[in-house]
Amino acid sequence: MIASYAKLFAAVCGLASTAAAVNPLVVEGKDFVDSVTGERFQMIGVDYQPGGSSGFKGTSDPLSDPASCLRDAAIMQYLGINSIRVYNLAPSANHDECVSIFNAAGIYLVLDVNSPLENGSLNRAAPWESYNDIYMQQVFGIIESFKNFPNVAGFFSGNEVINQDSTEDVPNYIRAVQRDMNDYIAKNSNRTIPVGYSAADVRPMLVDTAYYLSCNLTNATDSRSAFFGLNSYSWCGDATYESSGYNVLTDDFKNVSIPVFFSETGCNAVKPRTFSEIESIYSTNMTDAISGALIYEWTQEANDYGLVQINDNGTITLLTDFINLKAAYDKLDFSAIVASNATQNSIEAPVCDPDFITSNVTKDWDIPTRIAGIDKMINDGYTTNVSVGSLVSVSSTNLTQTIYDPSGNIISGIMLNVLANGTVNKPGGNSTTTTVSSSSSSALPDTASSSSSSIGSSASASTTTGAAVSHRAATISGLGVLVATALLAL
Repeated sequence: MIASYAKLFAAVCGLASTAAAVNPLVVEGKDFVDSVTGERFQMIGVDYQPGGSSGFKGTSDPLSDPASCLRDAAIMQYLGINSIRVYNLAPSANHDECVSIFNAAGIYLVLDVNSPLENGSLNRAAPWESYNDIYMQQVFGIIESFKNFPNVAGFFSGNEVINQDSTEDVPNYIRAVQRDMNDYIAKNSNRTIPVGYSAADVRPMLVDTAYYLSCNLTNATDSRSAFFGLNSYSWCGDATYESSGYNVLTDDFKNVSIPVFFSETGCNAVKPRTFSEIESIYSTNMTDAISGALIYEWTQEANDYGLVQINDNGTITLLTDFINLKAAYDKLDFSAIVASNATQNSIEAPVCDPDFITSNVTKDWDIPTRIAGIDKMINDGYTTNVSVGSLVSVSSTNLTQTIYDPSGNIISGIMLNVLANGTVNKPGGNSTTTTVSSSSSSALPDTASSSSSSIGSSASASTTTGAAVSHRAATISGLGVLVATALLAL
């Protein structure tokens, strides 16, 4: 039955010729900017890796499960976010439905090109051994799989590869990988997609790392980072702008020439999390230095950072952290957040100068020579065992899964609203009206997991419109008149 539904789903999607889309983002100085409207873009998002890295096997990933993506995108719209980060991805998996769902929801993706599998990332202890054509097949495969989607905001070349335990020349290899990624995108993509790096919060070397990766080499500008992510958990509990060290981070990064954002944040040393840092991150104190934040993380896993709990019976519980985060987002002045700053947009990268670096980050910009085999992949495009993605059409859709609040009450009315072309999701911007009704405790699940439900149980067709729903899109649910039409095409 599931296989038949998947075939029907594909036929329904194939009936439509258009798909609503966000505008691609570009980097201008210190800001991400909407390439059409010119509005500044600040990351308001979460880290998305249901099941954690241990659950990744290399054949499927969080963006190859349309039923889960539909469920999560609808709830994310309700939360008010505009971006997610996804860590482990399979180039061979089909991502069309999932990425199209997030695109229609007004949500951008920041994607890691590495994986936890063998030959899936640089080895910080011996990068010269792991920088090879097998590794670059993974990297180019991810780019090839996602290059056609307008809501891909950027690719991470690495995550916390540079730290106190890494060898001195790891930064050289990060720039080599970024050079290869940028060259591949320039040769094989119809638009420039930013490439950046996600760093551990190692304060003695943090600013030097950002400088090393973003400064301008006169003979190799294509190896620069276009943005810099920071994994930082220094704001815990009732901390303040000063006690958390956010004031220091702001001062450290205010003159960095590229967008800097929290690629992971949300300390859980004090539970439940109140997310009092949200007000500071999006305040005028910080927005000249920091381009938003991604909260760690979406689903509840063993490390207890989850915003939602996916239960064994297919229901979803919005945890107290979710409620608190939504309340913090709803207080933001979004118009001020997206206001452009001409001074920031005009900042240019400095020329690399070893005298600027004061920590143990290398002062050598001798970028490793491209190894054999990579030039051919760049020139020809790498499509072996790669599913090259493209948008499919999506319509506003009601969820059929039961959604609970932290007290066990049922929340009704959450749905996926397809936004108009060029529209980004924002806090309080979704027109869905929800209601809460009491539920007996016996209705609540006893156990939880990150398992997914089948497509057939994920959604039902809806005639209720959200914010500027595209009337031309084919329904993603597979019910109603379009289903009958699709059956004739099978």
